[in-house]
Amino acid sequence: MEMENKSETVDMDQIEKMFEAGVHYAYSKTKRHPSTKSFIFGSKNGVELFDLEKTSVCLDEAKKFIKDTLSAGVGRQILFVGSKSEVKDIVKETADKLNMPSVTNRWVGGTLTNFDEIKKRVQKYERLTNEREKGELTKYTKKERLKIDKEILKLERKFAGIVSMKILPAIVFIVDSKYEEIAVEEAKQKNIPIVALTNSDCNIKKVDYPILANDSVRASVQFFMEQIAPVCKSGVPKTEVKK
Repeated sequence: MEMENKSETVDMDQIEKMFEAGVHYAYSKTKRHPSTKSFIFGSKNGVELFDLEKTSVCLDEAKKFIKDTLSAGVGRQILFVGSKSEVKDIVKETADKLNMPSVTNRWVGGTLTNFDEIKKRVQKYERLTNEREKGELTKYTKKERLKIDKEILKLERKFAGIVSMKILPAIVFIVDSKYEEIAVEEAKQKNIPIVALTNSDCNIKKVDYPILANDSVRASVQFFMEQIAPVCKSGVPKTEVKK
């Protein structure tokens, strides 16, 4: 009877979609972090498999947290972080569609812990870009303009994704908390809640809302981005319309 009750609460459609996306593939037992042990269902051909019922519960809890947090105040943002080459474009595309900030190139140290200084560099990038678009750089020599263009390109790679982040984010969403360990540590130092896709090699104790899943396969990451995006939209409060 206990098993029957459990099955009634499980979203089997969601689990089926996760299975089709390859969400259940973890790493080998030798790579497994001890904190993920209880989320492993079994293994096949030397590769451990996640218990998708537990992953489904993790996802639902993360979605509720994101919606509740973003809806708690106007202007709250979720910072998406995912710089692995396999999935960075998916992360950026999702963030862009939501008008949320993202880091999809190498994490710049101090992005959260030294935010005031980072904002100055972002403002410099905005200023130089704006001046170039308005044709105001023509007052410089060709050599000077080339130097400025290189500086803009360098700043763009580092900060273009966080131009909209005028204050610290309410949540940091990370794809692979082990790979993005610096972002994890900075978020923890600033007491910013972390939601993360975490494979079996990650220490999930460092994450507030871990979603145990394959964090490298594109189909898996795409599935979770498609799950998170509508929650972010519904969680953002609508500004009051003046009559």
